[in-house]
Amino acid sequence: MSNMKMDSDTEMLAIVIPFYKAKFFDATLKSLSAQTDKRFKVYIGDDSSPDDITKMLDNYREHFCFEYKRFEENLGKKALPRQWERCVKMTAGEEWIVLLGDDDVLGDGVVAAFYKNISLKANAINSIRYASCTIDENGVQTSKVFFNPTIESAIDFFFRKQRSSLSEYIFKVSKINQVGFKNFELGWCSDILAVLEFSDFGAVYSINEALVNVRISSQSISGNQDNHKLKFKAAFRFLYYLIANKKAYFSDFQQKKILEEMSKVYLNQKKNLFFFAKVSTQYWIRGLFREYCIFILSFFKIVFKTK
Repeated sequence: MSNMKMDSDTEMLAIVIPFYKAKFFDATLKSLSAQTDKRFKVYIGDDSSPDDITKMLDNYREHFCFEYKRFEENLGKKALPRQWERCVKMTAGEEWIVLLGDDDVLGDGVVAAFYKNISLKANAINSIRYASCTIDENGVQTSKVFFNPTIESAIDFFFRKQRSSLSEYIFKVSKINQVGFKNFELGWCSDILAVLEFSDFGAVYSINEALVNVRISSQSISGNQDNHKLKFKAAFRFLYYLIANKKAYFSDFQQKKILEEMSKVYLNQKKNLFFFAKVSTQYWIRGLFREYCIFILSFFKIVFKTK
């Protein structure tokens, strides 16, 4: 399903929505309709949702250009990043992509700010980030507005531990196609890794004059309290991936910090012997025997405390 025709010469930006739940989707569509700059095209990839949104989409047919496709296989429950990639493949040659959550809301100047700033960035920039805040189920702001340095190393961003979500970024399509998304449980940490890898562990350009509202609700992965075990598993796999496969980008001190964080994540679960072996191996190959002893003591303290 498609609508409206746009001049492809001016259309650099695709807004890709991996869709599944309809509860907040009208607010998402309203935020697209409210954009002051309409030089974008929306691609909606329906992940075999039980909700029929065709009538809802009809209300926006004259407001912005979009394509809608329903996939018969539900990928999100199996591997959410594979659903993201499937939706990215719907695009038609745009240079930049926003992967927008089906419950998140763009400020009305997001697209305009993109075109205003795109000529100011260095050619080496592959990742762009907006200011952001969180909202609840009623659309009420629940956090401060998070601003970012105009130019920041992705590694500095990672260690700064600033909250982050996929919706507040714009990535170059060429980098998404080249690198792809790593498939961690629930897509948890897959977005943070995307920022690191799509930027080549280099600079991220920030636009602080426009705002992305990220919804945290019981229906969102971030707000759901029943999936914490999968989140811990994803976080561990993410940190291990960095320290085992991307160590060339990190100093010895930074690798040590990643290993310490990985140990903390493991100690929150402590039942996976395979993960225990991974932590132990990383301590030993780095010769961090004192730190390993501290980890082992923490492990046994937790074990005996729970018995």
